[in-house]
Amino acid sequence: MKVLVVGGTGYLGKRIVKASLLEGHQTYVVQRPEIGLDIEKLQLLLSFKRQGAVLVPASFSDFQSLVDAVKRVDVVISAMSGVHFRSHNLLLQLKLVEAIQVAGNVKRFLPSEYGIDPARMRDALEPGRETFDQKMTIRKAIEEANIPFTYVSANCFAGYFAGSLSQMQSLVPPTHQVTLYGDGNVKVVYVDEDDIATYIVKAATDPRTMNKTVYIRPPDNILSQRELIQKWEALSGKVLEKNRVSAQDFLARMKDLDIAQQAGVGHFYHLFFEGCLTNFEIGEGEEEASRLYPEVNYTRMDDYLKIFL
Repeated sequence: MKVLVVGGTGYLGKRIVKASLLEGHQTYVVQRPEIGLDIEKLQLLLSFKRQGAVLVPASFSDFQSLVDAVKRVDVVISAMSGVHFRSHNLLLQLKLVEAIQVAGNVKRFLPSEYGIDPARMRDALEPGRETFDQKMTIRKAIEEANIPFTYVSANCFAGYFAGSLSQMQSLVPPTHQVTLYGDGNVKVVYVDEDDIATYIVKAATDPRTMNKTVYIRPPDNILSQRELIQKWEALSGKVLEKNRVSAQDFLARMKDLDIAQQAGVGHFYHLFFEGCLTNFEIGEGEEEASRLYPEVNYTRMDDYLKIFL
C-alpha cells in the first residue's frame, strides 16, 4: 500500500513512519515548510528518506498541495499533535479531511485520536470534554464526506502513564511514595508506543477494520494501578509508601489549576476512578488489535519498566 503520514516528526508520528516502512509499505511523509530552522525535525525527515520514505512537500496554508499529496497514496494516517484545547489543530484536521474528500482516491483515513475513545466520553467532565467533542467533530466530518475510516483507541501511552506508575507531573517512577487513586484497583490499559504504531499501521490496511473502531487492549497489559506498582516493586526490590486520594479530594484540586491542567485532572479521574478504558465490552462495529494481530509480540509492562532500573 501507499501510506501517507501527516505529522511524521511527532511523538507518535515518527513511530508510525517506522512501522509503515517495516511493514513494507511505500511510505510518504508530509514535509511542511513550517518546520523552518527546526534542525531536529529536518534531520528526522532526512533519516526517513534514507530508510526509503518519500518526503512530500505540502502545507496547510496551501490547500492544493495537500490535495496533491493525498492523491499519491491509498491510505492517510494523521499523527498530528492532539486537539486538546487547540482549536487551530482542529481546523487543520478538518482541512485534511476536506483535502481527502476533494482528492477522492483514499481507501482509508485514520484521524489523529489514539487515546480514549471520544464516542464513549459524551458525559466527560468540563473542561476536558472539549478534547472529546473536537474529536467527534472530526469524526462527523469524515463520515459526512463518506471517507472510509478506521478509528484507533490506543488507551494509555506507556511513556506517559506506566513509567511514572501513573503519577501526574512525572515521567519516571517515584523513589519513596506513590499516590493511589482510590483503592488503586480500577483496570486501565498500558501500551508501549512502538506497539501502538505497529497496530495502527496494521489496522490501516486491514479490510476487517474498515469503518470500525479498533481498541488496543493487549490482555497482559490490562492492569490496575496497584498491579503496575507491584510490578515495579518486584523489579526494584523497593516497597513504596502508598498514599490514597479519594475521588472527591482529587477533583477538588481542579479549582486552583489553569484550564489545561483542569482537563488533565478530569481525564485522570475518568481513567483511574471510573475505569473508562475497561468498563465496557468491545461490540459490533469494533475490533481488538491484539486479537486481530496475534503475531505482534507486544511489550509487557514488566519488561517496559526495566529501563528505569
